[in-house]
Amino acid sequence: MTRNRTGTTTTRAWRNWAGNVTARPARVVSPASVEELIETVREAAEAGLKVKPVGTGHSFTAAAATDGVLIRPDLLTGIRDIDRAGGTVTSEAGTPLRRLNAALAREGLSLTNMGDIMEQTVAGAISTGTHGTGRDSASIAAQIRALELVTADGSLLRCSAEENPDVFAAARIGLGALGVITAVTLAVEPVFLLTAREEPMTFDRVTAEFDQHVTENEHFEFYWFPHTGNCTTKRNNRSAGPAAPPGRVGGWIDDEFLSNGVFQVACSLGRAVPATIPAVAKLSSRALSARTYTDIPYKVFTSPRRVRFVEMEYALPREAAIGALREVKAMIERSPLRVSFPVEIRTAPADDIALSTASARETTYIAVHLYRGTPYRAYFTAVERILTAHGGRPHWGKIHTRDAEYLSGVYPRFGEFTAVRDRLDPDRLFGNDYLRRVLGD
Repeated sequence: MTRNRTGTTTTRAWRNWAGNVTARPARVVSPASVEELIETVREAAEAGLKVKPVGTGHSFTAAAATDGVLIRPDLLTGIRDIDRAGGTVTSEAGTPLRRLNAALAREGLSLTNMGDIMEQTVAGAISTGTHGTGRDSASIAAQIRALELVTADGSLLRCSAEENPDVFAAARIGLGALGVITAVTLAVEPVFLLTAREEPMTFDRVTAEFDQHVTENEHFEFYWFPHTGNCTTKRNNRSAGPAAPPGRVGGWIDDEFLSNGVFQVACSLGRAVPATIPAVAKLSSRALSARTYTDIPYKVFTSPRRVRFVEMEYALPREAAIGALREVKAMIERSPLRVSFPVEIRTAPADDIALSTASARETTYIAVHLYRGTPYRAYFTAVERILTAHGGRPHWGKIHTRDAEYLSGVYPRFGEFTAVRDRLDPDRLFGNDYLRRVLGD
C-alpha cells in the first residue's frame, strides 16, 4: 500500500546485505521529511508497534530487525549545510557515504578518516561504530560535532558537546536504541592527498614491527592469509602530491579482477571443496603485488567489496592484540578449520564516546570473515574465545555472542549509556531482541 503523501509504506520482508538476517516488519516506511518521520514514530507508539531504522543493511547482526515498523531513510538524503568557517558539513541521515564523499570532494572538502567501504548511510555507519584505521583518527563517529534525532515521544532532539551533552556522549554510537537519527554534523577539512603504499610482508615481520608501523604511519593496516605466513600491508600517509592514482588497467586488475573476480571464484571453490583452501590461500597471498599510488582520501581509504561475506570483529587493548593474533594463528594451524578469507588488523586512538569500541583505550581491531553461505560458527566461536579472554569488545554491527553482563564489564561507561536510554525510551519503542541481549531490559 502507498501513503497519501510523498513518503511510502510497504509490507515486505527485509534482508541484510550478507543475507544472514531477515525480518518481516508489519510496515516498511520511507518518510519524505522529518515531519513525516515524527508522525510515523508517534503512530507506531500509539499502535503498540516497535520502531527500527535501517540503512543499507551492512550490519551482520540483527540490530535493525523488527516485526514492527521498519524505517528506511531513502528519501532523507542530501547535504543540509556546509560551514566552511566552522569546518563542518550537516548531512541528512539517509545519505549514502558514497554520495557524501563525492559531494564533499566537489566542494574541495573531505572527512579526515573513513572505513574501507562506503555503501552505508551516514546514520547507519555511525550507529554501529564503523571505523577505519588510524594513529590519530579512526571512527566516523569521533568526527561528529552534532546530531539530531526523533525520540520515543515524538520530539526532535538536538545534541552536541554544548547542547544535551549527555545524549551526545551516547548517541554518536547509539545502536538505534535512543531514537531515529535525522541529521548528522561532521567535521570536515580541505581535501588533501594520501599516498598509499601496499606491499607483501611476512606474518613474523609485520607482527614484530607492528608498533613501529603504527607509530610511523598515519594509517596502517594489514591482512594475514590463514594457512600461510603471508600478509599484505597498507600504509596511508598525507602527501604534497601530485596525484598519481592507480592506472586504469593496473587498478582494475588489483581492485576488481584479483580482489573481487578471482577472489569470488576462489571462495566459491573453497566453499564447495574446503580441502583446496590452504593451497588457494598460498596463491591468493602472493597474487597482489606491491604498489604505490596517490589520490584524494575516499579513493584511497575505500575499495569495492563485491564478494559477500559474514564477519566478526573485536576491539582489543593495543598492547594485547598481537599476542591474541598469534593465538588465533596457532589455533587455526592445529585445528581442522579451513579459512578462505584473510584476517584484517586495524588500529584506533582512544575516544570519549560511551559505547565506542575505542572508548577510553588505545585499540587494535582483529576482524575475521568467511564467504557467505560457509558455516562460520566453529571458526567464529574459537576466535571469539581467544579475543574475549583479552577483554575484547565486539563490533556492534558484526556477529558476536556477547550479552549485557559481559559488555557492562568491558565498557566503563556502559551504565551511562543505559541511563540515557532509560530516560529517552523508557518503554523500549526502539527495542528489539538484539538490543535486549546487548543492553539488557
